[in-house]
Amino acid sequence: MLPSMSCKYCDEEGNELPIGETGELWLKGPNVMLGYLNNPTATANAITPDGYFKTGDVGRQDKDGNVFITDRVKELIKYKGFQVPPAELEGKLMGHEKVDDVAVIGVYDEALASEVPRAYIVPKAGTNGDEKALAEEISQYLSERVAHHKRLRGGIRFVETIPKSVSGKILRRILKEHAMAEAKTGASINAKL
Repeated sequence: MLPSMSCKYCDEEGNELPIGETGELWLKGPNVMLGYLNNPTATANAITPDGYFKTGDVGRQDKDGNVFITDRVKELIKYKGFQVPPAELEGKLMGHEKVDDVAVIGVYDEALASEVPRAYIVPKAGTNGDEKALAEEISQYLSERVAHHKRLRGGIRFVETIPKSVSGKILRRILKEHAMAEAKTGASINAKL
C-alpha cells in the first residue's frame, strides 16, 4: 500500500474481513476524494462516515500485504446469498481445451428464486459435434473445479463471438439483454450475437 493510505476489504454489511477473504476494497487517505460535488446521496453511497471510499472492486489481500483485484461488485452474481464472481468462472472455463472464449453473466431463475450463472462460450475452431454433449462436458469440467454454488445452473449458450469493447472488456450488458429477450420469447440465441 502507498504511504498515508489505508485499505481494507469489507463484506456487504461493511464488516472488515480477515486477510485472505474476498470482499469489496475500501480505501482511505489524503488523495481520496471527499465526495461528489452537489450530490450528497452519491457521496453517502461512496464514502463511509469514517472516510473510506468504497471502490466497487472485489478482491483480497494476502499475508504480505499484496492487494488482488478479481472482479467488480456490480458484476457479482448473487446466488442464494452467495457471491459468484464471473471472472473466476471465466478463468476456469478458459482452461477447457474446447473453449476459445467465454463470458459469464447472472440470469434470474424463477424456479430457484435467485440469480444463477450462465456461460456464453465460443468453441475452439474444429470443435464439431453435438452441442448438448459439449455443454454437458464443459459443465461437468467446471463443476469439478468450483464450489457447489458456483455451478452453471443457468446453462451454457454457444455463440460465434463474445461482445467486447474496443479495449477488450466483455460487454455483459449486451449478453444480459439477449438473456432477457430469450426469457421472454423462449427462443435460444445460440447462433449469433
